[in-house]
Amino acid sequence: MKDTNSQVETRFVEMLMKKSGQERMRLGFSMFEMAQRQVIASIKADKPEADIREIRKGIFLRFYGHEYSPEEQRKIFKHIQG
Repeated sequence: MKDTNSQVETRFVEMLMKKSGQERMRLGFSMFEMAQRQVIASIKADKPEADIREIRKGIFLRFYGHEYSPEEQRKIFKHIQG
């Protein structure tokens, strides 16, 4: 879905590219951290008793789950759960 006006998008990219690489990296990290906080809040809203392992598993599934087969996911979960 793309709902951004092309002129607005062009202006945004121009503004972003005026920032240093370090500033852009900081923005990226900040956006990722915010997304992660939202996912954690969603997981806890669905399952308030979720422990850290369940939260890690939920984060993985929401961000990367679609990229792995069920078999690969099971292997990854073993590492997540320690």
